[in-house]
Amino acid sequence: MEVVSEAKSHGGRQFVVRHASRATSTAMTFSIFLPPQADGGAKLPVVWYLSGLTCTHANVTDKGEYRAACADLGLIFVAPDTSPRGDDAPDAEAWDFGQGAGFYVDATEDPWAANYRMWTYVTDELPELVAAEFPIALGRQGITGHSMGGHGALTVALNHPNRFKSVSAFAPIVAPSQVPWGQKALAGYLGDDRTTWETHDAVALIEGGARLPELLVDIGDADPFLDTELRPELLEQACASAGIPLQLNRRPGYDHSYYFISTFMTDHLRWHADRLA
Repeated sequence: MEVVSEAKSHGGRQFVVRHASRATSTAMTFSIFLPPQADGGAKLPVVWYLSGLTCTHANVTDKGEYRAACADLGLIFVAPDTSPRGDDAPDAEAWDFGQGAGFYVDATEDPWAANYRMWTYVTDELPELVAAEFPIALGRQGITGHSMGGHGALTVALNHPNRFKSVSAFAPIVAPSQVPWGQKALAGYLGDDRTTWETHDAVALIEGGARLPELLVDIGDADPFLDTELRPELLEQACASAGIPLQLNRRPGYDHSYYFISTFMTDHLRWHADRLA
């Protein structure tokens, strides 16, 4: 593990870390913020943040405005990259597939299968590495994410119901099997058998019996992808039928950008902190 950078912020420490990944067979990079409470040696609750299409760890690290809240609330914040990188990992010309668009699945189709194993990376390898090197309390984990990363946060939590005490999302892709971004990614990485997609579709998982204690979601009503790619009404219907308490905040005038995310980041972190106490 190599510390690429370290900086003091709000009394805590912001790290960027690179390591050799056994899951992706490439170097992977993530950022981690340790609040000042970590200096006392106690293990602290952690919030995992999964980013969206075209993003790296740097987007939320630079623009997410989470450090002040994390320092105040005593939360560790971890943000991995969205795909394998480099010349050894295949790529596609499209911006919404390939590098920067791993979709948090373990690919089974060539040429993606050898490296695009982001499900294993974010559910197994990264938590194991972070727990070994940093003072996180594995019994106090929350997860959130944006867009493709919101999809990842929901599906990871639904498939690991005993791991996360809090789950939220910003503008998530809730039913990838039913929208163009998701159909392209799931077919490309997993093949045309749609039954294999269900593990990575939050609405399908809920309809199939997966449950969460509760869920917080924020969307902007000026988001240009709202009606074609995000489809929050499908999540609303699925949660209502399953009896899952869903707080769905439709934010007037906000779009899909980090201007939107940063505005409501503190609200989400306070929500997580209440449940991770």
